[in-house]
This record gives sequence, C-alpha cells and structure tokens, in this order.
Amino acid sequence: MAPDQLDEDENNVADISAVDIADWRLRTFALYDDVRKIAMDDPFQAHVYWRQERDRMFGTHPASALTPASKQAFSGLRTADYDSRFRRYASLSPEGAGQEMNVQTGTDGVVPFVRLGTFDLDELGSLAVWRLRSYGGGIFVPFRDATAGKPGGSYGAGRYLLDTIKGAFHGLRGSGQQEFVLDFNFAYNPSCAYNEAWACPLAGPANRLAADIPVGELYLPV
Repeated sequence: MAPDQLDEDENNVADISAVDIADWRLRTFALYDDVRKIAMDDPFQAHVYWRQERDRMFGTHPASALTPASKQAFSGLRTADYDSRFRRYASLSPEGAGQEMNVQTGTDGVVPFVRLGTFDLDELGSLAVWRLRSYGGGIFVPFRDATAGKPGGSYGAGRYLLDTIKGAFHGLRGSGQQEFVLDFNFAYNPSCAYNEAWACPLAGPANRLAADIPVGELYLPV
C-alpha cells in the first residue's frame, strides 16, 4: 500500500520512517506465521491471538495506518467473533487466468496485477485470485460482500482475504492439487479505511460477493 495524497502536517504518511515500515512488515509476517501454527490445532485461539496483536500494533506502532489523533482515542478494531462456518478450503481453478488489472495510485503510478484463476466458494460465490506483476510478486484476493457500506457492516470499498506480499496467508492443505485455506474470520480492512493518505487496491467486479460475510474486521470509522 502506498501513500496517495500527502498532507503537510504531522499525519503525513511520508513522515513514517523506512525503519518503522520495515518493522511493521516484519511483525506482520511474524504474526501470520504464529497464526498459522496456532490454527493447526485451534483456529478459534489463532483468531483471538490475531485480534489482540493487531489491536496492539494499530494502537502503538509508528507505522500504523491510524493518525496520531486516532491513536489517542483507539480502543481496538471492530472485529467479529470467530465463526467456523466461514473457514473454507478451495482449489485454484483456471477460470479467468491471464486477465490483467491495472490499479492507478498517486505515488507508485500504475500497479499491475494478472489473474491466476478463481476460488469457487459454493453458496458464497467466487473470487478472482490475482498476482502482483511488479517487484515482490504475491497472491492478492480482495473482496466486497453484501455487508459493505451498511450500518454495522464492513468497509464500503471491501476487505482483504489474502495478501501474501504482506504476509496475510493461512496456508494450504492436502497433497497433489492443494487447497488454499480461506478463513474469512481473518479478513481485514485496507489501510485507506482508516487514513485517506493511503492508496489501496480494492475489490473489482470479479471480487464481489452477493452473500453476507459478517465475520472478520468490520468497519468503525476512527
């Protein structure tokens, strides 16, 4: 995620040091590594740990998307309790593979993605799976569901399910044609939900679900 519109005040994203950004990313990778290990035995406890650590990072870390003013009033992200019905497993089908998506940002220019295929999620619908074509690569799955923008619901522009370049990945299961672990309980908001100075790739038409996904991080303006 890159800064989009930069103000000349203390909340300027450009004021975040490279060391703090690197530390945030390292901590995020470590968090998901711990989450995957805990979830092998108990996804519920993994979710409890994830919520606690993300609240701590958002509230205290200098590279948090929250502005200094928002941090002063911060009491935790609005995250739903764990619901095992929304932990799914899906193989990557070739449907849509090769499609291109270019995301315009204010500072990084056009960020290119290419579609790897599709996750079919039965009654929930289907989601396009993208790979970042620039430095770092990574698998990216945003989504927007029927709760988006509704009172008490999720962020209107959508959330992230997987973003491996940031470490947000829940593993694979099975041998041969492996299935991805897709746990919507760990869905989270892009940084732009909390600070308009960040530019975030969002869910396009192929990443919109008609179903309600009432779990994961919901939206409470800060």
